[in-house]
Amino acid sequence: MTDVPRHGMPASTHAQPADVPTPSEQQAATTSLGGLLAEVSRDISTLMRQEVELAKAELKQTAKQTGKGAGFYGGAGVAGIFTLLFLSIALWWALGYLMGNAWSAVIVAVLWGIVAAVLYFTGKKEFDEVEGMPQTVDSVKQIPDALKRNEENR
Repeated sequence: MTDVPRHGMPASTHAQPADVPTPSEQQAATTSLGGLLAEVSRDISTLMRQEVELAKAELKQTAKQTGKGAGFYGGAGVAGIFTLLFLSIALWWALGYLMGNAWSAVIVAVLWGIVAAVLYFTGKKEFDEVEGMPQTVDSVKQIPDALKRNEENR
């Protein structure tokens, strides 16, 4: 449908329909300032409680991963001590006999060295996977934006 000028007036000067208020504008017009402040306060309180719960959940996950990694590092330390012990015994035995039974201690020491290496790298992998609290950090960064005025509230 094309605009047809009425009574000799150009089409661009027709009266536009009145702006229809949005639901937020209607609520703002009918709610007292105290009611609006109470609603904002409630929303901020809910947001903060949710952030604290998210932080707790992320800390629990991080602590669990860190504990596993620490356990593997501890195991690697014990295996390292056994490696030193058996290498020392092997060297002592080798010097004592120059060959023979000393090689059995070397084999045991090498096995303990392999165990130490496996535990160390497994622990390192666990620590490398620790992310901290990425969701909490991200959502806390968004709080200032949530408090700014948006197009609907203007």
